[in-house]
Amino acid sequence: MALLTEIDILKTLVSLVFVAILILITNWLWVIPKKQEKFLRRQGTPGTSYNFLFGDMKKHFSMRTSALQKPMNSFTHEYFQRIEPFGYQNSVRFVAETESGELDVWPDIKKLTADVISRAAFGSSFKDGQKIFELLKEQTELVNNMIHSIAIPGYRFLPAPKNRRFKKLEDRINILIRALINKRNEEIEAGEEVKTDLLGILMDSNLNEIRQAVGKNNDRQVGMSLEEVIEECKLFYLAGHETTSTLLVWTLILLSKHQDWQARAREEVIQTFGDNVPDFEGLRHLKIVTIILYEVLRLYPPVIQMARRIYKDTDLGELSLPSRSLIFFPVILVHRDKELWGDDAHEFKPERFSEGISKATKGNSSFFPFGMGPRICIGERFSMTEAKIALTMILQQFWFELSASYTHAPINVLFLQPQHGAPIILHKL
Repeated sequence: MALLTEIDILKTLVSLVFVAILILITNWLWVIPKKQEKFLRRQGTPGTSYNFLFGDMKKHFSMRTSALQKPMNSFTHEYFQRIEPFGYQNSVRFVAETESGELDVWPDIKKLTADVISRAAFGSSFKDGQKIFELLKEQTELVNNMIHSIAIPGYRFLPAPKNRRFKKLEDRINILIRALINKRNEEIEAGEEVKTDLLGILMDSNLNEIRQAVGKNNDRQVGMSLEEVIEECKLFYLAGHETTSTLLVWTLILLSKHQDWQARAREEVIQTFGDNVPDFEGLRHLKIVTIILYEVLRLYPPVIQMARRIYKDTDLGELSLPSRSLIFFPVILVHRDKELWGDDAHEFKPERFSEGISKATKGNSSFFPFGMGPRICIGERFSMTEAKIALTMILQQFWFELSASYTHAPINVLFLQPQHGAPIILHKL
């Protein structure tokens, strides 16, 4: 009995020591850092949120590695941003309300549009939407990498690492969207109100079409299949996110270069909304903002060329094209054609759209940043509305100019974007 008692006491002591060590580790790795973060937040110091175990070290090393991969653009003593990019970023982010700060707006714009499209597409299932978006983003980057690799006929059918990764991403995306659709079907069958996000609208419209066709003699397929609903959700994600983010970043860059148009846009915004949050009725009256966005889309279209395949022999003027021909429409060239736009085609002149698109194009089909006809981009109106709201709210709070560190280097990664980001100096109004 005495031996058992000693063993029990030893076990208890070991357990207590283990618990004490666990508490110490928890305090060290989580409780104390979060208390410090909360303490600094109360004093108005934003900083970054603490991440478990590694803190900010992963981001710190990643940013430092990226910064050291390219040389400085000129001989300058302002090298802090190169050797300590993480510390530099934190030191200048919205510095003080009465001062100015430099910020690469490109990452933040991408995050903003990703959040918006996630909510618009999946509403209350926002977290699931974010997961889908992250997978789609990785898949898009993978596709771009594959497009710019040497093409070997039949390579995409081989079990190469990139092909396997693409298929894995595709399966994961489809599983997540299918789960959301099945959940919505259960809610509809239970009599719950149809949600007004994109997925809800698609499913409600599809269900109504199927119901109307019940009892009618109709040989054709009625409504959209599950796979088609999934593909529409994916298309809306890419169309609504990428087009908006690239439109916004080039707009901020061009308005930073053309302060006169920035001032005119801000004056219109203040007259329309004051300090209030923009509403849809007011957005309709933003003429200056609208023509600025049109001119940005003309010079920096999100998609620089579009492709269409014809399925029957077609005559285009004197040119005869056989069935299955693939036709490319060079948006970026048509938008800058001097015969169509005049000698100032390469200049930033929003006033060319002051009397509308038809007048600016002289009746030609020479402005199609979102495509044209029945296959026009599904995200066009969504993208334009979101861009107007975001730009309005920025103009209400700041005036901005390009940083000296900005490097003008457009690059086409499926969509036209600034290769080295968009460092802009923001001045609080």
